[in-house]
Amino acid sequence: MTDRSLHPGAWWLWSLSLGVAATRTTNPLLLALLIAVSAYVVAARRPDAPWARSYGAFLRLGLAVLLIRLVFAVVFGSPIPGEHTLVTLPEVPLPAWAQGIRLGGEVTAEVLVRAFYEGLKLAALLICVGAANALASPSRLLKSLPGALYEMGVAVVVALTFAPSLVADVQRLRAARRLRGRPDRGLRGLLQVGLPVLEGALERSVALAAAMDSRGYGRTALVPPAVRRTTAALTLGGLLGVCAGTYGLLTADGGTYGLPVLLAGAGAALAGLWLGGRRSPRTRYRPDAWGPRAWLVSGSGAAVAAALFVAASADPAALHPGVVPLTAPSLPVWPAAAVLLGLLPAFVAPPPDHQEEPS
Repeated sequence: MTDRSLHPGAWWLWSLSLGVAATRTTNPLLLALLIAVSAYVVAARRPDAPWARSYGAFLRLGLAVLLIRLVFAVVFGSPIPGEHTLVTLPEVPLPAWAQGIRLGGEVTAEVLVRAFYEGLKLAALLICVGAANALASPSRLLKSLPGALYEMGVAVVVALTFAPSLVADVQRLRAARRLRGRPDRGLRGLLQVGLPVLEGALERSVALAAAMDSRGYGRTALVPPAVRRTTAALTLGGLLGVCAGTYGLLTADGGTYGLPVLLAGAGAALAGLWLGGRRSPRTRYRPDAWGPRAWLVSGSGAAVAAALFVAASADPAALHPGVVPLTAPSLPVWPAAAVLLGLLPAFVAPPPDHQEEPS
């Protein structure tokens, strides 16, 4: 690992900030711009590693979510009134206890446009999270976790790296079957490829368990019972405070107490994690440093999220275009310019050749 490598937490903060920004708008132009920004940064700074190929899967997942949302709007309808009827489906009569739900009926353009806006917002959120999976090394991210979260972090890292390994195994076996002139598609090909893939996954799991056991995984230090109880109380109370503070910030009546409760909960949770880290005495070999590049990358994402928060309060009509009456959305200038700040990592982050794995 060179001194020019970027801290993996910076990539996660950048991508999560873009995801938060996507939740503040239903304007399809801004959402498309957020997706384009994440795609450009991934194309410019994605390393050549198996775990870095997951961005395409998140793109397909976002497209599937968008299509499912449109299908639900067609089948179940929506209470939004509409004047532009596209098609009328046969309506299924439902019992009285299912009042408020309908199957079939009129499908209007307003309903489809509203469903498209909402589905695109969720798809943009998923794609932004996919950018973090493609840019941040899971093993390096695990090194940066607090000691209290080490066991949970290992489980998450194993889960994140398991799927790309399965995909690589399937591609390798299908290519081998094609070279031998055997079928690799259909139910027969799936069954004959699936068994070797599962066998390889089982062998990898056994080898991983043996490696973790030889390195002392799961062994904890002895701490007094009072410290354990204090750790549990701080962590649980802090998480409840974070939930209550977040709810207060999202409601109109909780603006006065939301931020103090959120800060107090976050402080208590961090104190609990610090105390919990005493049970996991482990050292870090060549830990990642949080340098100026990491501040620039994470700060650019935070600036995008903050700008869209302000824009949603100052001009909600521009960030949430209406569908009744049906009008074309317009691109707000300064929120769009703020979204372009998310391109900064493509220029300040180190090139992929310098984002090496720790030895």
